[in-house]
Amino acid sequence: MVKIGGARAVDPEGALSDVASLVEDGEDVVLTHGGSTAVDETLEDLGKEPTYVETPGGVVGRFTDEETMDVFKMVMPGKLNTDLVESLHNEGVDAVGLSGTDGKLLEGKRKSAVRVKEDGKKKIKRGDHSGKIESVNADLLETTLAGGYTPVVSVPMLGKEKSGGYTAVNADADRAAAAIAGALEADLVVLTDVSGIYEDPDDESTKIDSASTPEEFEAVKTAAEGFMTKKVMAAEEALEGGAASVTVATANADDPISSALAGEGTTLEPGVLEDETDDETAQEADE
Repeated sequence: MVKIGGARAVDPEGALSDVASLVEDGEDVVLTHGGSTAVDETLEDLGKEPTYVETPGGVVGRFTDEETMDVFKMVMPGKLNTDLVESLHNEGVDAVGLSGTDGKLLEGKRKSAVRVKEDGKKKIKRGDHSGKIESVNADLLETTLAGGYTPVVSVPMLGKEKSGGYTAVNADADRAAAAIAGALEADLVVLTDVSGIYEDPDDESTKIDSASTPEEFEAVKTAAEGFMTKKVMAAEEALEGGAASVTVATANADDPISSALAGEGTTLEPGVLEDETDDETAQEADE
C-alpha cells in the first residue's frame, strides 16, 4: 500500500518506476495519492481563494464548500488520478483508476458542519462537504488485484446523508491510505517531500529511524509538526485498523518504495499502540 503526496516538491516518477518493478516481481500494490496543491492552484485559477480552518484541537484542514467540491472532483479523480494511471501504463503496469465513490470503496457519514476556532472563539461552520471514512470495500481491491490489475485510488469518498442518500465528499488522503492499509492488513508507505520524521523538523540528521513501543511513539508524536502531524495521526489509525507497519519516507529517491520497505524513512510498528488489556489491568489495580 503506497501513498504519494500531492505537494509540489514531490516527484512521483521514481515511485511509479518502483511500482512497476514490484508488480513485475509479483507483489500486489495499491496506490493512493494526494493533491491539495493542485486543487488550490485550480481554485486560484478560477478566482476562488482556498479556505482552511483550524479545529478547536488545533488541527488545520480544508473547508470544502460546494464549489470547492466540484473543483476537487475535477482535479483529484479527474486529472491527477488519470495522469498516474497513464504514467503507470507507460511503465508497463495494468493500472485501474478508482475513486472512493466507485463500488462504495470508501464510505462514511457526511459531515456538513464543522467546529472551528476563529479569533480565539469556537464556532460552527456549515456547508462543508467532508467525511470520515468508516468502511473500505476491500473485496473490490482484492478482486482487482487478483485480476492482475493495480488499483490507483483517489478520494472523494461516498458520504452518507442523514436522509439516507449519498454525496461525494472530501476526505483526507493520508487517512484514506490508512483506512485502506488497515482493511488490507498491508504495509503502508507514505511518500512525501522529506526523508522521514525528524526530532528537529529543520534538521534531517535528527531523523527517527523507527518506533516500536508506546514510549517511542510518544517521542514521534512530540516531534511531528505541521503537515507531519496529520501523517502521524493517519499512521496511528492505519495500525489500529490492522496495517502491518507504516513508513514515512521521501518520494524523491531512487526506488523510494523498496528503500522504505528496506528500512529507509521512519517506520512505525504495531507495538507503538497502547495495549488496552494492560490499560484495563492497571485501571483495575488502581481501583
